This record gives sequence, structure tokens and C-alpha cells, in this order.
Amino acid sequence: MSLIERTFQLRERGTSVRTEVLAGLTTFLTMAYIVLVNPSILGSTGMPVAGVAAATCLAAGVGCLLMGLIANYPIALAPGMGLNAYFAFTVVKGMGVPWQTALGLVFISGVLFIVLTVAGVRQLIVSAIPRALFSAIAAGVGLFIAFIGLRGAGLVVANPATIVGLGNIHSSTVALALLGLAILSGLTVLRVKGAIFIGIVATAVLGWLLGLAQWAPQPYSLDQMTGTALKLDIPAALGIGGKGFGLSLLEILFVFLFVDLFDNVGTLVAVSKKAGLVQPDGTIPRLNRILFADATATIVGSFAGTSTVVSYIESASGVSAGGRTGLTAVVTGLMFLATLFVAPWAQVIPAAATAPALVLVGGMMMAPLVEIDWEDPVVAIPAFLTLVMIPLTFSIANGLAVGVIAYALLKVVARRFEKADWLLFALAALFVTRFIYMAFEA
Repeated sequence: MSLIERTFQLRERGTSVRTEVLAGLTTFLTMAYIVLVNPSILGSTGMPVAGVAAATCLAAGVGCLLMGLIANYPIALAPGMGLNAYFAFTVVKGMGVPWQTALGLVFISGVLFIVLTVAGVRQLIVSAIPRALFSAIAAGVGLFIAFIGLRGAGLVVANPATIVGLGNIHSSTVALALLGLAILSGLTVLRVKGAIFIGIVATAVLGWLLGLAQWAPQPYSLDQMTGTALKLDIPAALGIGGKGFGLSLLEILFVFLFVDLFDNVGTLVAVSKKAGLVQPDGTIPRLNRILFADATATIVGSFAGTSTVVSYIESASGVSAGGRTGLTAVVTGLMFLATLFVAPWAQVIPAAATAPALVLVGGMMMAPLVEIDWEDPVVAIPAFLTLVMIPLTFSIANGLAVGVIAYALLKVVARRFEKADWLLFALAALFVTRFIYMAFEA
């Protein structure tokens, strides 16, 4: 029996090295867009784009290798869409936290992930939140991402009369973004492997050729690739504004924890079911190993210079191609590490070329809404509030808080609460305290 067979149990799962390699390449192509999109989002904070691109490749590569070798699952990891937007637009730009400090918070959250995983608390928290809110949060984050993309494309702009309005469709930025959206949508409809990544590159090239964007390559240097490496400021993260463990720190860590939890649980269930790896009783084998791989990758990402690392639903594309073991994730990880050497080229991609990808990815995140029982008001009302509050308040934390509070209150009104709901009510009380604090601060 070969080392690969012993490590990944290929025969037991009815697969082969060739199938797993092809599945890994398929997964990589499907999610390679993150190498270009993540730097575009985090770069808005002033972080060096080339450095973020390199950090993205490194964090994704290490995360995938850990998932494959430790947990033996065909699930790929990379900096999460939604959490990168929260990092950039809420934590750094909204709350005024320096990006170095925000990276320190990502590190602390990674350490907490490991501690809570070992203690079994992460699993307990997951069980306390209704699945309907999982779905609403995922879709709300999708709307959040899409809104950022539409704004970055210039399609949606501020309007003093109507709050928001249609942008100048005659501008070169909007024209290129619309062209990109058409290309990405067409490739997706045709089910082209790596449609988003190919579409971004094609849009950028057409933009340069048509004069809608400027070609401005930068010299390739190690300094650029390491522009965000080891820049995290852990001491500052432990005392934002000199207040020590204040509410701001706790809120950021709370959101990093919860959204990462929901991303992982949703992805794990979907991909594991598709791969036939879920037990008859609905449990997922080696769940702690999966969560450990995710937490460790987040810590690595914080040192390299990127936001929280999560499991990617695009892993389902590799499973559809036959991937059943961790070898699929290992191949995906090796591809990300190989991409590290071209990471500095990410900074030449115009924002108008990556904006359509945000819109499309956001749209794809609407799928979980069908899992919500819209006929049950106890479920539907909190889910709807969560869904709309995330993009309209530009905050995942606000959407999560309102949803949990509403769900807890409606369970009491409907007399549908049980002893097992104690953690749900504790979380709701915590969120109420947060809003009271915010009211007094204002």
C-alpha cells in the first residue's frame, strides 16, 4: 500500500490519484478569483496590494494543505468573502482601526478559534443558532458584497435625495464594469471552469486594449510581495484606543468568530453531503480537525497579511469532478502556493474588472434563502431582518445582532422556547447590551 493510499484512503472512498488531481485543479480554477478580488478589497484600506495577493496565496495554500493532510476532506480554504469586506469597510474604514491592528485581531480570533474548538464551544454555539439565520446571514453577506461591487463599479452612487442612485453610465469605469459583468455572466451560464477568474482577466485585458483602463505594471520585487508580512500589531489589538478589552474589540472578535463559524458549517454540510461523507445520523466525522485546520490557516493569514480564512463552497466543483479525499485539497493548496510567484501582478488589475466578480459572487450567495421557512413568522421575520440589515447598515454585526434578538423575542411570544435555548437567549442579551452601549456612546 502506497503512502498516498494510506494517507488519503483512496480505495475506501472509491477514487484514484488521477481523479483527485483533476478535482483539485477544478477547485483551484473555480476559486482562483480570490487571488485578484481579495487584494482589491483589502487594498482599499491602504494595504499594499501585491503583499495582500501574496498573503492570499500563502494563507489559501497552507489552509488547503492542512485540510487535506489533517482532516482528509476535499474542502479548500482561502480568505473569506464577506469577512474581508467587514475587515476593510467596517473595522478599518468605518471604525478607524489601523489595518495592522485589524490583522492583530485576526490573529487573536484564530487563537480563540483553536481554544474554543478544543473546548467544544464552537460546536455549542453553532447548535444554539437556528439554521434559518445561517441562511439569512449567508445571503445578507452576499448582498453586502454585491453592494460593494456595484459601488466600486460606479453603478451605484450616493444621492442626497434618494440615499443611493444610478451612477454615470457614460464613464469608462462603469462601461468596463458592465462589460465585465456581461463576460462573467456569459462564462458562468456556459459553465466554463474558472469562469470568474477568466472573466476578470479578460475584462482587464479588454479594458487596456479599449483604453478604458490604464496598464501600469510595477517592478517585480520581494519587497512588494512581503509588504504586509509580519505587520500585524497584536499589542494594539489588545487595547484599541487605550481601553483594553473594550466593546469594539469584543464585537470585532465576535463577528470574526460567528461569520467564520457559519461559513464553515454551511460549506461543510453542503460539500460533505455532496461527497457522501456525512454519517447516517447527520454528524460530520473529524469535525474538530476541520475546525483546527481553519483556525490555524487564519493565524498563518494574519502573519502573512490577510483577513480570516474560511472554507469555500466552490469546493463543491471539485467534488462534482470526483474529489472525495484530502488529496483534492492538497492539490488545490499546491496550486495556490505556485500562484504566489505571480502575486504582484494582481495590482495591475483595474478595480472595474474585479467589481463585477463581487456582484456575481454576491448573487450566488442568495441560494440558501430557499432553506428558510417563509411561512413561519417566528423564523421568517428574524431571517428577513438579518438579510436586510447587513447591507443597509453596512455591518454584518448589526444584521447578526438584530436577527438573534428578534428570534429570541419571537420564540418567547410564541411560547416555543425550551431549556436548550439558554445560549440563544444569552447571545440575545449580549446583543441588547451592545445596542444600549452604542446608544449611550452616541
